[in-house]
Amino acid sequence: MVQSSGFGGGCHWCTEAVFQSLRGVMDVKQGFIASSPPHDSFSEAVAVTWDPALITFDDLIAVHLATHSSASHHKMRGKYRSAIYVHDAADGEAARRIIDMIAQQTDSDIVTEVLSFEAFKPSDTRFKDYYVRNRNGPFCEAYIEPKLALLRQRFAGLWLDAATDV
Repeated sequence: MVQSSGFGGGCHWCTEAVFQSLRGVMDVKQGFIASSPPHDSFSEAVAVTWDPALITFDDLIAVHLATHSSASHHKMRGKYRSAIYVHDAADGEAARRIIDMIAQQTDSDIVTEVLSFEAFKPSDTRFKDYYVRNRNGPFCEAYIEPKLALLRQRFAGLWLDAATDV
């Protein structure tokens, strides 16, 4: 049985590349997610489907919090809402528990919200698989590659092996 949630925090090009790099992630749809009011405006995010036998919701949230400014109230939060979008109350409770645990472990004031996943709007096709198609470009080298380097270092056990790397 597969699971799915949405993750928003930074640029969806970056977020897409991060989740595509993880074993057990079956699908990553780049786009925009809206929740219920007052968070009903669309914000850059990805919809992720994974196999819980290969990667846990805890792991996905830990990766997400580590690879974007999850403790920052920066001025771009409207475009880059820091959120985990869930489809039901049980996933919402689990996400809050995981965020609280990581906040205590890291002594961080995490701003990431747990919100309902109400609507998804895909990115224009020319932006999908952005890192895969532009990995040597300046944006990827400056913004995406450092996140992937952090993944390889801190979450090596979750990284796809070299044969299936993005």
